[in-house]
Amino acid sequence: MKPTATTLGQLKASGYRPRSVKDEIRQNLITKIQRHEQLFPGIIGFDETVLPELINALLARHDILLLGLRGQAKTRLARQLVNLLDEYIPIVAGSEINDDPFQPLSRYARERLAADGDATPIEWVHRSERYGEKLATPDVTVADLIGDIDPIKAAVRRLSYSDEGAMHFGIIPRTNRGIFVINELPDLQPRIQVALFNILQERDIQIRGFSVRLPLDVLMVFTANPEDYTSRGRIVTPLKDRIESQILTHYPRTLDDAIAITRENAQIVHAERVVVPRFVRELIEMVGFVARQSEYVDQSSGVSARMTIALMELVVSNAERRAILTGEETIAVRILDLQRALPAITGKIELVFEGEQEGMVKVAKALVGRAVRELLLRYAPDPLAKVRQGERDVYAPIVAYFEQGNTVEIGDEQPLVEYYARLAAVPALEELAATYLASDTDDRAVRAVAMEFILEALHNCSKIAKEEGTGTAHFTGMLGTLLRGGRFREEEEE
Repeated sequence: MKPTATTLGQLKASGYRPRSVKDEIRQNLITKIQRHEQLFPGIIGFDETVLPELINALLARHDILLLGLRGQAKTRLARQLVNLLDEYIPIVAGSEINDDPFQPLSRYARERLAADGDATPIEWVHRSERYGEKLATPDVTVADLIGDIDPIKAAVRRLSYSDEGAMHFGIIPRTNRGIFVINELPDLQPRIQVALFNILQERDIQIRGFSVRLPLDVLMVFTANPEDYTSRGRIVTPLKDRIESQILTHYPRTLDDAIAITRENAQIVHAERVVVPRFVRELIEMVGFVARQSEYVDQSSGVSARMTIALMELVVSNAERRAILTGEETIAVRILDLQRALPAITGKIELVFEGEQEGMVKVAKALVGRAVRELLLRYAPDPLAKVRQGERDVYAPIVAYFEQGNTVEIGDEQPLVEYYARLAAVPALEELAATYLASDTDDRAVRAVAMEFILEALHNCSKIAKEEGTGTAHFTGMLGTLLRGGRFREEEEE
């Protein structure tokens, strides 16, 4: 609730006592911990790693550097720090730099207080207005961050350029008594990084050679990619030395965490009509895990969590498009939908060796294929494992069906009845899907997707062949494909 005091005298009578922004964050953090409140809602997978280090840094009143590859929630984490500020703080009315009525910094506030005393009007600033953020780009200047001489102001007021009244404050002083974040710090030119030394160490600012002793009260937070991984720039050593805590972030380490992150962030419209089976959610996240280990993907660039978020959005959209075409009320996401969602992958990864655009698509398909195989091993026997004597090869009837010349063709626009019927024609396939992937549901749509998943996995284990068209998949026997002379490969080359 917003306090009611409107003058300095009323503020004094209310018993208000000022405190620094770092003390404010520290005390509010302690209170939340004591009450067992959730400190950083929506931040998933950092509970045992990043968050304890961040909490320790805040308790120690440190400025902070969040270091990690792209898409590791660094900026999101920094923005949540604003929730640790008091809901409202008082400032001298009209102050550019949020002057504390009890400890004024600017010339304007000092003169106002000297003239009006306890009648000095005050304003209340909400915590959301005490957060500043700047993306570091090569064109950022010292004037942007710290300030500059305003010649017009100096001329109108007939002030010397060394007079504080002739200065225009940058965005850091204007965030006084708040939190200021600089994203992608290495992209900031070295001479601009040097200008931050005094703010971090002595807490004063210098403009155009004129020292302005303004002991700013600000928590500085920086985000950056690891210095060794970027060719765009680096953090100068003296600046890094002045940032007390450097905290390393990371990508989700489990499928459950990755699924939760995607569920939290994916912008899905009308998702209630689209069913996403659990194993499909895992497959989408597995693509990210596989990409972060692939020799074809530049690991120094990283594979953002935004890739799997976008992938989920596209597969759901393709399923929704199918529902619109077929008129079905509800519909399940199919493995084939990932073929239409490849732009989410090709737009989010960087290859070790850049080639033609077609090469990116091939890598994306390879990542999906490897993810399918990896996920199958979590649910079912390995198709490539040697079958022990006395044991049954659960995949043998399926492979034999295709070796006898039978084929299965499915498309991403097929109605469920046709899609299911074509897959169910394969001997033992539905039983296998029900046993290993869809044992917890009687939903025919989900079971059909599980059947398609098994065929896709067998293809990626080179047990059966698959020829892809636009939005279609044609499963055949390996021998039949060889006898046809690789028809699909020749069409692809054409």
